[in-house]
Amino acid sequence: MEYEKVRILVVEDDPQIRNFMMYCLHNEDFPCECAACGKQALSMLISEPIDLMLLDLGLPDMDGMDMIRHVREWSQLPIIVVSARDQDKEKAAALDGGADDYITKPFSAMELMARIRAALRHRKQDTGTKKMSFEVRGLKIDYVKRIVSLNGQAIHVTPMEYSMLVLLSQNAGKVLTTQMLLKTIWGSSYGTDTQALRALMAGLRRKIETSPADPSYIFTEIGVGYRMADE
Repeated sequence: MEYEKVRILVVEDDPQIRNFMMYCLHNEDFPCECAACGKQALSMLISEPIDLMLLDLGLPDMDGMDMIRHVREWSQLPIIVVSARDQDKEKAAALDGGADDYITKPFSAMELMARIRAALRHRKQDTGTKKMSFEVRGLKIDYVKRIVSLNGQAIHVTPMEYSMLVLLSQNAGKVLTTQMLLKTIWGSSYGTDTQALRALMAGLRRKIETSPADPSYIFTEIGVGYRMADE
């Protein structure tokens, strides 16, 4: 199996949800462990080989946001938040704090497994050789030649649009928050003004999307940020 050596830690205090996630993982042949609180999870992360963590934010002994900060001090393992907190600011805070993805309860087994596979693909790309290009659904970004093409036809993009495409494509499948995009593309001094970001995204979509209102490549996560398609 492709993921037979991947070990997943489920950090969830609700027995029903924890058992459901464990069932989903076992059903897909993912080896997994579970923890019902933050302290137990941290101990397991230190002592056992864990490749990905599914994390509930509402733990009985510590807030999940603190858990993310603790882990990010020494590890870059993928963290997928699974939480009932559905406010946009909560999602953005978790992603900005170091989480790789965010799933809102309730969720389906199909969604859970798709998010896990996406996170593992991204981890494999990060640890493998540096990619020379990115391609999805006919959209190709040649990092070496700095050429963007759609179905074999070159597309003219501005330097700022190219930077945005590279950033999104190198994190395909992950939600990049508005604040993270502003800081990376324009610099930390740009503040929180999202007007320029929205204008840049609108112009980029007009060039690569058949229907900008119903995108195929760059998706809006309302109130949080943007995500590049990942096949």
